[in-house]
Amino acid sequence: MNRKKIDASHVFHALGDPTRRAIVERLSERPYSVSGLATPLNISLTAVAQHLQVLEESGLAHSEKTGRVRTCRLNAAGLSVLEKWIRDRRSLWVRRLDRLGDALAESDEE
Repeated sequence: MNRKKIDASHVFHALGDPTRRAIVERLSERPYSVSGLATPLNISLTAVAQHLQVLEESGLAHSEKTGRVRTCRLNAAGLSVLEKWIRDRRSLWVRRLDRLGDALAESDEE
C-alpha cells in the first residue's frame, strides 16, 4: 500500500463526485471487486477503475489484484484525515463563539 501523506484537499476532491461517494459507501460495507462495484452503479469497468484511481490517489481506497480479480477496500486513514480537519475547524469555531459570548456578557454588564 502506498504510504504517502494523505492531504485533506485531495480527499475532499475525491468525495466531490457522487459516483465516488457511492463507491466509498459500498466499500464501507465490505471489500468489493471492481465488477461488484460497477454493477449497481450501472457504469463500465473502465469508469469504475478511473474512479478507484482517484480514490486511491486521495488515500480513501486501496486495491490489490489476485489473479484476474481486483479487490478494493476502504482505507480508513483517508477518513481520519477528514475527521481531524473537521475537529480542528470545530475547535476553532467553539473558541471564537466562546470569545463572542464573553464579549456579549461584558457588554450586558456595562
